Amino acid sequence: MTSVAAPIRLTDLTTCGGCAAKLGADALAEALAGLGVADLDGSPGLIAGLNPPDDAAVHLIAPGVAVIGTLDFFPPIVDDPWTYGAIAAANALSDVFAMGGKVLFALSVAAIPEDFPAGAFRAILEGASSKVREAGGILAGGHTIRDPEPKYGLAVIGVASPEHLLRKGGAQPGDLLILTKALGTGLLVSGDRQGRTSAADLGAAVDQMQSLNRAAADLLVEHGVRAATDVTGFGLLGHGLEMARASGTQFVFDASKLPALDGALELARAGVETGGATYNRRFVQPALTVGMDVAPELVTLAHDPQTSGGLLAAIPPSDAGDLHHDLEEAGIRHWAVGRVEAAANPGVTLA
Repeated sequence: MTSVAAPIRLTDLTTCGGCAAKLGADALAEALAGLGVADLDGSPGLIAGLNPPDDAAVHLIAPGVAVIGTLDFFPPIVDDPWTYGAIAAANALSDVFAMGGKVLFALSVAAIPEDFPAGAFRAILEGASSKVREAGGILAGGHTIRDPEPKYGLAVIGVASPEHLLRKGGAQPGDLLILTKALGTGLLVSGDRQGRTSAADLGAAVDQMQSLNRAAADLLVEHGVRAATDVTGFGLLGHGLEMARASGTQFVFDASKLPALDGALELARAGVETGGATYNRRFVQPALTVGMDVAPELVTLAHDPQTSGGLLAAIPPSDAGDLHHDLEEAGIRHWAVGRVEAAANPGVTLA
């Protein structure tokens, strides 16, 4: 679904869009250091917060009932307002699914130019509302400010069983790593800004960014999986490193098995890369080992910031067959991309 064309191109109002606009992971960690995070996370009801960091905050409110809270927003990644709202919403909702939760409701977070067309703003809200409904919740309100560069996203509230949460720190040596969406959204969007991405390849990336991680997360929880995250602005290696550090393990990715969206590797070979990938390389580099035979374009793909990316999950081998069958039955694309190994110094390997 698309809206009536706006008299402006949304991406003309921005220098970067989507999750590529995120602050670098290393800069974020430095900003949070020394802010009393450990004391704040001493709340007896706080299951997940900033120490250690996870995809969302989780608070126990009653026996067997935990509330999930998260927030995500970014500048436009596409020109169509309805599609922009849908992608921004799918990306924000994903953090609840990455924790194994159900969506209850969401609130809009919007920064809009004062002369922004009212119809275009309404289309953004309609696109977002459609995805919140698809997720099982309702768009219940929000807040706006004036800003020359438009930005939109959601604060999302969900609920989960505390015994069945998906956590970054649950991986065990011997687990298999699976990924539920192909990589390359950052490359394709950046290539489009340069006039180098085909309409068909960009369209496939846009379709993927609008798809929800709800069904995949439900199956992971149903199968008793305990370790997962969603792959967004820090790229596969950045989010893999977060999981490796949280679980005290080494995440070993098989570069030849990384799924790429059509056109992404060609752009990487041509030297296209997002600004966000530079921050991702800087964050991951001290803990990264790259095999001598890994092609440079696959290294670029593994660092590429993803917008509304898939779930990365660590699966015990004994459960992998049944989970694969159920994901196939549900029509959920997924790829085996690596394994978890024991490590004295947690990190990531691209082999």
